[in-house]
Amino acid sequence: MRPTAEPTRFSQFLSAIILTCFSAVVTAQPYRVLLSNDDGIESPRLHALHKALSQLENVEVVVSAPNANQSGASQSSIGSVTVDNFEQDGRFFGYAVHGRPADAVRFGIKELGKDQPFDIVVSGINRGANVGDVSHLSGTVGAAMEGLYHGLPAIAVSEAPNSENTAITARFAASLVDRYRRLGAPSGTMISINVPAGPLKGIAVRPMGDSYLQTGGYKIVEQTGQSTDYESVRLIVNSDNPTTDTYAYQQGYISVTPLKFNWTDFEILDEVESWNLQID
Repeated sequence: MRPTAEPTRFSQFLSAIILTCFSAVVTAQPYRVLLSNDDGIESPRLHALHKALSQLENVEVVVSAPNANQSGASQSSIGSVTVDNFEQDGRFFGYAVHGRPADAVRFGIKELGKDQPFDIVVSGINRGANVGDVSHLSGTVGAAMEGLYHGLPAIAVSEAPNSENTAITARFAASLVDRYRRLGAPSGTMISINVPAGPLKGIAVRPMGDSYLQTGGYKIVEQTGQSTDYESVRLIVNSDNPTTDTYAYQQGYISVTPLKFNWTDFEILDEVESWNLQID
């Protein structure tokens, strides 16, 4: 009778081949990025970020962005939407959603990702910083938060409106996406990146704070009958608090801020409970 060693070795060899093939199939699955913004699908900064993300290894980028500028839309929604196929230089680029940034992300997750779910939502690059309290108004941050709302990790990317650092901003954001792809993403957290103009001094991880962009008042632009058109007077306020993202950004640092969806003020929760509020 022949010994059984050879069949055993053959079985082990065959199993190794099957396992290797299976692993190759698993690792071949692309890391799917849903890319959006609030400046609209024609924004050159969106296209710069798309280019940087598309150069990453084993990454697939799908664009679902507003068809027009929706700055300041926060996480608002109009519900039902019309969607156009958008072409750039004669080639399909992405989906132009007639709605808010959050609508574009929601459409992307629920419709474009229904068969192949996305791994992450990236929003930007926004024209204008979204540091401090301005984040609550931002459509860029709102789009990223919509991803977080649906259980996906998210990144919001913004830069100074007059920035010459767009290529750096795009590469920096792409490097964070690549880190998530390789090492995993933090659960329940959105990362907000803000890149200033001029020479960059470094990277500062800071909590959000201050309101650098404020409304100083309104001035009359036109009066017609009973109607009056007003224009808001915007003020830029410099931060003097070195612990905040606003200060770091204004001092020439790329600010990186982890944000959560839950706005609860836990420090005062027990105090509010002690008020013993009643229904009349």
